[in-house]
Amino acid sequence: MPHISRRLRAALLATASATLVAATLPAPEPLGIGDRLFPQLGNPGYDVLSYDIAFTYHGSNTKPLDAVTTIEARTTGPLERINLDFARGKVSAVDVNGLASDFGTKGEDLVVQAPAALPAGVPLRITVRHTSDPNGSRADGGWLRTADGLAMANQADAAHRVFPGNDHPADKAYFTFRITAPEKLTAVANGLPVGAERRGATTTWTYRTEHPMATELAQVSIGRSAVLHRTGPDGLPLRDVVPAADRAKLEPWLKKTPEQMAWMERQVGRYPFETYGLLVADTETGFELETQTLSLFERSLFTEPGYPEWYVDSIMVHELAHQWFGNSVSPKSWSDLWLNEGHASWYEARYAEEHAKQSLERRMRLAYTRSDTWRAAGGPPAHPDSPEPGRKISLFRPVVYDGSALVLYAMRQEIGTAAFDRLERTWVRRHRDESATTADFTGLASQIAGRDLSAFFQAWLYGEKTPPMPGHPDWRSEKPQAR
Repeated sequence: MPHISRRLRAALLATASATLVAATLPAPEPLGIGDRLFPQLGNPGYDVLSYDIAFTYHGSNTKPLDAVTTIEARTTGPLERINLDFARGKVSAVDVNGLASDFGTKGEDLVVQAPAALPAGVPLRITVRHTSDPNGSRADGGWLRTADGLAMANQADAAHRVFPGNDHPADKAYFTFRITAPEKLTAVANGLPVGAERRGATTTWTYRTEHPMATELAQVSIGRSAVLHRTGPDGLPLRDVVPAADRAKLEPWLKKTPEQMAWMERQVGRYPFETYGLLVADTETGFELETQTLSLFERSLFTEPGYPEWYVDSIMVHELAHQWFGNSVSPKSWSDLWLNEGHASWYEARYAEEHAKQSLERRMRLAYTRSDTWRAAGGPPAHPDSPEPGRKISLFRPVVYDGSALVLYAMRQEIGTAAFDRLERTWVRRHRDESATTADFTGLASQIAGRDLSAFFQAWLYGEKTPPMPGHPDWRSEKPQAR
């Protein structure tokens, strides 16, 4: 194709007016892998092996970042066009296996024409030169503005508002981040630091993960930050990233992590990643987030005097527990979200009981009382209702938190504590670095229990009404209010 043709197509894309890439190509169409809750999320035909993402931050959290995303993948079927999830950025060029390629957009897909028809099983290297725009809303997710820079909040379907990729937890990959920022700022990301290279008035920071990661767990923070180091169990390197002015104020909380990690390891086995720490951001989100190896927390969680100490401790454990449940073992589909949030809520509650005398049984009985209402409002734990239009975060309802921890409590009542503990350890060991399904979990539970638990799980995970609680026949669920 003549060079002027590519320049014209890039200009059309930049103004968002191009839905037809070239006269010889059919209009691009979004594909998706058919997730029940996000049907156009993810893309068929290839498996991503790694991402190498370079961001250049220009000193303002309202200006788009310049970016280059390089994706190493392997085709899983014949491909002539490659769909990537991407929105909220302008694309200037795309190369496939070193050759310039035509591209266009439709919906939240970037559609790339391969230079030639690709058979299944061949390497695929896609390089996208683009911007990454932080000017969306918090309801959309993606970049999150802080008082002095940016952080990421990509759950559940917002990583593609930051960089192009296969934005579904069924396709995990290794990540390398290269972040260039003014020298007065500090950049951090998932994984371990590889190096920092200063050039004039900027520094390029490089980080790399040692384990595959779902796109929704990606984290990059840029700001006036202090990076604090300590050691966890078995010499694990821990690093916390906090507003530089708050390092002394936050230290009483940060120093709790080694003991919390040791407690979690006693429950389910060794921590599954290369490092861990807290990213404390000076922003208001209304949530905390388990981004892999570097969990995101609001500053106000630790600085507002109204929160009891045991409550803050339990929230810290909730995000830490996600590193096993949700991060190391990721959901194969978003309907499997209960496995993430139910387990994190379970260990949050267990920790609060052991360390602050907050009764687990009392909490589960209260959850049982409300369970039918939660199911009526949001669906059963393993078949949640779709999120509300324009509010993707509404997927995270009470039924996937304590409503799903209640399922784990019922299962422990049903199969006994010893079998339950064996199941938990086996689950995170067997599916480490993988994406797994509800059927994988229930099948393993039946195997360890030594009997078929299909009827039990069908009722507890998919029923409109909450089944009777094993061992507590007197527990009652309130009748849902009419809507």
